[in-house]
Amino acid sequence: MSLINTQVKPFKATAYHAGKFIDLSEESLKGKWSVFMFYPADFTFVCPTELEDLADFQPEFAKLGVDVYGISTDTHFAHKAWHDTSDAIKKVNYPLIGDPTGTLSRNFEVMIEEEGLALRGTFVINPEGQIKVMEVHDNGIGRDASELLRKVKAAKYVAEHPGQVCPAKWTEGAATLTPSLDLVGKI
Repeated sequence: MSLINTQVKPFKATAYHAGKFIDLSEESLKGKWSVFMFYPADFTFVCPTELEDLADFQPEFAKLGVDVYGISTDTHFAHKAWHDTSDAIKKVNYPLIGDPTGTLSRNFEVMIEEEGLALRGTFVINPEGQIKVMEVHDNGIGRDASELLRKVKAAKYVAEHPGQVCPAKWTEGAATLTPSLDLVGKI
């Protein structure tokens, strides 16, 4: 069973953001688009490259009204320590959520139980709290924030334009499709 179009399950978590610890829940997501980016652990190798890449694109997400969150099974205290010691993570200007109990990782089905770590899972959540995009990678494969931004734009476009769909490699402003009997076998 897929998580697509399901509601984000209830959660309570603490994040490190802008020099403070903040409390978050599923209610924090309501009314705006959100991206949850799960990663295995702080103080690792691929993770800081992904989080730094996402930090570079965060202003683009903000222009779209999209909140970005990084999540690992570390504590919010570990997130602060990593932020204070890593040049890449110092660039992160979005909340880093601590998930030491694994509740969020299990809710989003990315928990590696035998390791206590999360897979690289990316989720786009609409303002109603429904998961619209999900992608899960093996932990050795890093993600690209520019591709995530394209997917967020496509998800928002489809939500704002019922009956239209975005084809492969769609970019903002490009032609979309309106599925109909006339298109069958012509693409």
